[in-house]
Amino acid sequence: MDVRRLRLLHELKIRGTLAEVADAMQYSPSSVSQQLTLLEKEAGVELLRKAGRRVQLTPQAEILVAHTAALLETLERAETELAASLSMVTGTVRLAVFQSAALALLPDFLSIMRQEYPEVRVEMTQREPETALYETWARDFDLVVAEQYPGHAAPHHSGLDRVTLTSDAIRLATPPVGLGGETVSSLADTAAMPWVMEPRGAASRHWAEQACRSAGFEPDVRYETADLQAQIRLIESGNAVALMPDLVWTGRSRTVQLLDLPSLPKRTVFTSTRTAGRIHPATAACREVLERVAAAHRQSGLGSED
Repeated sequence: MDVRRLRLLHELKIRGTLAEVADAMQYSPSSVSQQLTLLEKEAGVELLRKAGRRVQLTPQAEILVAHTAALLETLERAETELAASLSMVTGTVRLAVFQSAALALLPDFLSIMRQEYPEVRVEMTQREPETALYETWARDFDLVVAEQYPGHAAPHHSGLDRVTLTSDAIRLATPPVGLGGETVSSLADTAAMPWVMEPRGAASRHWAEQACRSAGFEPDVRYETADLQAQIRLIESGNAVALMPDLVWTGRSRTVQLLDLPSLPKRTVFTSTRTAGRIHPATAACREVLERVAAAHRQSGLGSED
């Protein structure tokens, strides 16, 4: 059986529709369908059945998918060992990273990579951690920088490792002169104030809501945006309050008032990659440089204050 066709069947199991497989593999949907039809002839058994507008894998297809997953892992290990046998670090690393880590870590990271590993091409895409972890498991990315909030575990996927990169405190951010002239000395003092948070479904949103509820109130979330720079502008202009991780202040002045929370909570930032490819020299180099940059930022502390 053709390995490329087996890969398409494996992708169908992961992604659910022929259209999504075609998009991920850069084929046309008709081409994917034709290749899977040929795979059925090679296997000599029915692999797909119609289920409304979708197709459903047969039990025999599920058997092939399981073996294909092992085969793809073996191939990745072979590629990794082959790359490790070379004297020069080369290759392309597809990196997924969430916004605050991209703003804080990526500029220095990319500069060092360009200087020390000129033959490594880094392709970066901004992704929310939950999505990025899944897509790394699905082989859309080679390495992901993700986050985990206290008491809110990030998703685990079989075959992905996890290495802590850094941690940063989460603090209450309020306008520099108080919202409407009110003095804020604790989280409870913001009960009647407008809040800005990330959209529902984000780990940061869930954690922030729980923190407010633990303080005895339901936050008045008037503004929703995943853009932390937009959140900062709303806070510094006197229009909102928020819970912000320290990493967002890397490389910029603090323009808001930051107050410690009672339990001094910290967010964990970590990297994750497939275990089959974690020793690939290009991936390992990216990870090591990210760790250096994160360590340098920890030593420099919170962003400077004007």
